[in-house]
Amino acid sequence: MTELKVLLGRRIKELRKNQNIKQEELAEKINIATRNLSNLETGRCFPSPENLEKIAIALNCKVKDLFDFEHQKDNSELFKEIINRIKPVNRERLQDFYKITCALTD
Repeated sequence: MTELKVLLGRRIKELRKNQNIKQEELAEKINIATRNLSNLETGRCFPSPENLEKIAIALNCKVKDLFDFEHQKDNSELFKEIINRIKPVNRERLQDFYKITCALTD
């Protein structure tokens, strides 16, 4: 599976779940079998341009929004980005980050 298919599938699933739409409902709205939607969401296949447009309409978004997966990074990428953001801060600010992190993880 290519990473693009996997990321797109995750994004479609994320948008669908955020709107409390079941797989069966979305599949029906875009006129495909539920198993085909499942294959899209797991990255096993890539939607046709026509189905991309239908999915965007059904999820009330633009086609470009389906490809917004900047936030879908793996843990190692996220850790690197967090470290890069806090490296340049002063000690007081670093203590603030520590307090926030503790509050979020307790």
